[in-house]
Amino acid sequence: QVQLVESGGGLVQAGGSLRLSCAASGRTFSSYVMGWFRQAPGKEREFVGAITLNGGTLHYANSVKGRFSISRDNARNTVYLQMNSLKPEDTAVYYCARHVGGSYYERKNFASWGQGTQVTVSS
Repeated sequence: QVQLVESGGGLVQAGGSLRLSCAASGRTFSSYVMGWFRQAPGKEREFVGAITLNGGTLHYANSVKGRFSISRDNARNTVYLQMNSLKPEDTAVYYCARHVGGSYYERKNFASWGQGTQVTVSS
């Protein structure tokens, strides 16, 4: 079973940048498509992006395209979310998870959720 731990969140001013990390335990990390989701207070958890096994194909929500980028280092069992040009509406708890099948855009198709890391963007 894969266990995921997110880190790197914090408080940043609008226009700033943060890089989140998601470290995975287990030897099968490279076998999984990995995704990032976020959940703002009072809202549903929503898709942010996903990266395929070797990092060759990326998918992003329209709200973050051009500002966020996902990468992975399979040797380090880690996936990253680089967030640039942050906006107050990006404030949320950010989660990583592994894809188990189906659409990348649906939460129900991911498992092994981490505990999340809080990102707060001040205006």
